[in-house]
Amino acid sequence: MSYVEKHLLAGETVVYKTRLHWIVLIGHAFSAAVFAIGGIWLLVWAASQPDSSNRSNELIGASVLIVIGAILFCMGVIRRNATVMVVTNKRVLIKVGLASRQTLEMLFSKIESIAVDEPAFGRLLGYGTVILRGVGGTPDPFPRIAHPLEFRRQVQQQIDDSQTQPANR
Repeated sequence: MSYVEKHLLAGETVVYKTRLHWIVLIGHAFSAAVFAIGGIWLLVWAASQPDSSNRSNELIGASVLIVIGAILFCMGVIRRNATVMVVTNKRVLIKVGLASRQTLEMLFSKIESIAVDEPAFGRLLGYGTVILRGVGGTPDPFPRIAHPLEFRRQVQQQIDDSQTQPANR
């Protein structure tokens, strides 16, 4: 059961869900590739040496480099998957982190504004920074979110629905 499913209120349903954009993996993938290429190069070099007395050390070193590369890439994937932004029919929930967690839960009635900052490259690839501002509060920026305009649209739609719903009763 996910964090969001555990913390839904009675009668609350998820309307929209997003997470960090894949762009957050670029740095991790580049670092992982550097270590993996270094490890592969060391493996090939060790195999090409006719009789090396350090072959076992070279193989261990190569293995360590490849494992470090894999760990770095996995850290990026975990970071991406540990961030969730959800719009429900009652509020916005944002969870960042796995071991240490930062959460933001804001009822629609308490949202003063929601802004989106998309750099040019972000517009092309579909990511940006969502900035939520609560009534009387400071802005909470959440960078490199996938589909930030859709997230904002969903929040605005739910705010509109929550304001018109009591009038229809």
